[in-house]
Amino acid sequence: MATPLFTPFLILLLYSPASAHAQQIGTLTPELHPRFPTQQCTSSGICTTKRTSLVTDALSRHFHSISDPSVSCASADFLSNPSLCDPDDPASCAANCALEGIEYGGIGVSAVGSAVTLRQYLFDGAEYRAVSPRVYLLAEDGENYEALTLLGQELAVDVDVSGLPCGMNSAVYLSEMDLSGSRSESNPAGAGYGTGYCDAQCFRTAPWINGLVSLRACGFVIKKPNLNSSGACCNEMDIWEANSRANSFTPHTCSSPGSFLCSSEAECGKGAPGVCDKDGCGLNTFNLGSPSFYGLGLDIDSSNPFTIVTQFLTNDAGELSEIKRLYIQNGQVTSNTAETTDSRFEGISYEGSITEDFCAAKNSSDYLRLGGMKGMGEALARGMVLVFSLWNSEGDFMSWLDGLPSNGPCNATEGDPALIRAQVPDVSVTFSNVRWGEIGSTFSMSGGVKEEGVVTGPHIVTDAAVAVENGGTRVNVVTGPVLGLAVIFGFMASA
Repeated sequence: MATPLFTPFLILLLYSPASAHAQQIGTLTPELHPRFPTQQCTSSGICTTKRTSLVTDALSRHFHSISDPSVSCASADFLSNPSLCDPDDPASCAANCALEGIEYGGIGVSAVGSAVTLRQYLFDGAEYRAVSPRVYLLAEDGENYEALTLLGQELAVDVDVSGLPCGMNSAVYLSEMDLSGSRSESNPAGAGYGTGYCDAQCFRTAPWINGLVSLRACGFVIKKPNLNSSGACCNEMDIWEANSRANSFTPHTCSSPGSFLCSSEAECGKGAPGVCDKDGCGLNTFNLGSPSFYGLGLDIDSSNPFTIVTQFLTNDAGELSEIKRLYIQNGQVTSNTAETTDSRFEGISYEGSITEDFCAAKNSSDYLRLGGMKGMGEALARGMVLVFSLWNSEGDFMSWLDGLPSNGPCNATEGDPALIRAQVPDVSVTFSNVRWGEIGSTFSMSGGVKEEGVVTGPHIVTDAAVAVENGGTRVNVVTGPVLGLAVIFGFMASA
């Protein structure tokens, strides 16, 4: 489940507005993308460094009236003023607004070398305020999102969640966003300013959609059919949703490729005829009856950094058939536990992975209805955008992720954001050493294997001459075994 704090933008398929009505790029604050080098690896053992960077979501920015920068273009003062925003002509509203750059430290984002730390709260001199950062991976051109085409590939991310208590959610996920950020005449800012967000939740509360105001979300009567809903929908792969007490990974499918519009409560909601699978087909080892596998001081010890490796394997037809996860910690590679007390899996071959049979046993009906493993694999093959976020939830205290009795060891109140802010406000997560490539190319087996059934390849042998600049500092490329988290999207021939 993607964070709902910053609601999504989306492609307006029916609009081709004149540039005179374009949302403006502001000049008050420059946009300086934090450098965040990543690596692309091959089975020959070579990882090439890419000069990628990060960009935050457009809705976390100052989006203001051009005539008065103190007036937010998402505020009632702007949206209810017909001289600034005419409800009969939503496109004209954009001409009076500007989207600014941002100072990333002020939203809890700190990138050093190949690592980024996200903080949930910042102290403003009087109190801790929530910032809930969300950032996307930009390509080397700094203008478009990096396309991760991961079918038959693997993705690795090093993770440190030791500072995350119950109720926090550190997320790494893939979204089938438009790579330009849905850049258009009405939205010239594009990916360089974090526009174009979508996910399988199809959130419908965004006041602006790619440079045009969504008056439905603001409570106005809609005069334009394609603005009848503000749901931004697309396929989503939740690679990692976790704190130090519990974790899960979950694919979510949608009815159409890319980013698209849902147009009614029924289409944007759960169940048929909903166009996206909101619940997904998730795997949480605690939920399946293995409470001692992941957590503080457990088999996978979340009090220390580790690597996750999840493999997306396919059959002979090249269709996604299995999502398999590995962990790497202290030089040992461990497959996700297959231990379960859930009787639903007694009739299938459950090996700690997500398969079509696993999803059927869980009754993940929307996931299967909207394409299942095959559909998720097709999205991975087309290319998806990598997202990092940190958030908590006042509505449910994140109990669906870590709460007793089913999902984790956390009691009914531990995840209350008010308690987190009062007791442990300096909560953060660090993601680092992002790398992707052919199966087995992003990690080394030299540290030993704890369990069998691991699909792997040769050592990482990185060109020592390859280095990247980050804020003027040379960053040496890591070679050999690594600590972190990886998710592998790959092919496996059927038996």
